[in-house]
Amino acid sequence: MIILGLTGSIAMGKSTTAQMFRDFGVPVNDADEVVHQLYSAEAVAPVEAAFPGSTKDGKVDRAELSRQLMQAPERLRELEAIVHPLVRRKEQEFLAENQAASAPFVVLDIPLLFETGADKRVDRVVVVTCSAELQRQRALKRPGMTEEKLAMILARQVPDSEKRKRADYIIDTSDSFDVTRAQVKAVVDQLAARNGDADA
Repeated sequence: MIILGLTGSIAMGKSTTAQMFRDFGVPVNDADEVVHQLYSAEAVAPVEAAFPGSTKDGKVDRAELSRQLMQAPERLRELEAIVHPLVRRKEQEFLAENQAASAPFVVLDIPLLFETGADKRVDRVVVVTCSAELQRQRALKRPGMTEEKLAMILARQVPDSEKRKRADYIIDTSDSFDVTRAQVKAVVDQLAARNGDADA
């Protein structure tokens, strides 16, 4: 089973690209979605213990947690130390299930793939990219996004140019959905062909 790592900086179109892989029948494990689920389950108690007042109605209040982190960005590592091991466990369960189901390849959608060293756990890396100006326009349309918040997020991320250098495949989302979909299909077809050669 080939493990593809899918990554890209904020507002590059990674989530859209991940959905296209799903549409082509490729199993995808979305790290952000896993975190979202954990914020209503296993992560609630340890996050509240570390960041008092950051949970409400049995769930992590993402807006309040974000507010606390904006005031003390250096505490982000504390949050990651709580959340990352839980996310990793869910990832391992996903891989085991798909290995058992004989899936030829799967996608691990990990926003901070390079930043967390997760690229060492995958066989190939797909980087989603677009122009810096288009990225900024898309990001600032998001609810609650500000120039300050965007700058803080970008400061945590490996620059797009560096990501592209380290990629096995690059998906450019600057053009239409159809153009992006064609790029995703090319990656899927190439991997399927390689897998067929391996089985032959």
